[in-house]
Amino acid sequence: MPDHLTRTIHAAGTWHKADARCELTYDQRFLRRKVISTTDGQSVLVDLEHTTSLNNADALETTAGVMIEVAAAQEALLQITGDNLVQLAWHIGNRHTPCQIEADHLLIQTDPVIGHMLTHLGAVVKEVQRAFTPEGGAYGHGRTHSHEHVATAHAPHLHSHDH
Repeated sequence: MPDHLTRTIHAAGTWHKADARCELTYDQRFLRRKVISTTDGQSVLVDLEHTTSLNNADALETTAGVMIEVAAAQEALLQITGDNLVQLAWHIGNRHTPCQIEADHLLIQTDPVIGHMLTHLGAVVKEVQRAFTPEGGAYGHGRTHSHEHVATAHAPHLHSHDH
């Protein structure tokens, strides 16, 4: 049985001191109801109202007031370099693949098909172990392909549905 129950998320920069820390991969940081473990071995039941994308440095607050820092865990990624990074980033985005953009390289989750495509386009693709914190979606959401429909300044929100 989990030691704590959490239903509250604090965005990075809005909280001050963590009592514990959990390390989660990019896929693990997308959750609604799940038992997670802190680095010191505590079990925590995360029970959120909606499926949520947690970001590196967010915090979960338990019903007992315990603050748990969320950290991006090291995971297997592909590091993409090349003279045409903008073009490579476009091809990655065109496939709705989450991408972390750095000054001199891109990082994506390990995907042999995408890796082969990028190599064919002139990229140098290297397997690495890193924390993965890809760019958020165009409307500030943590996932680039969330199927969420939001109103923008350009078009009203016309419909809503869950996938």
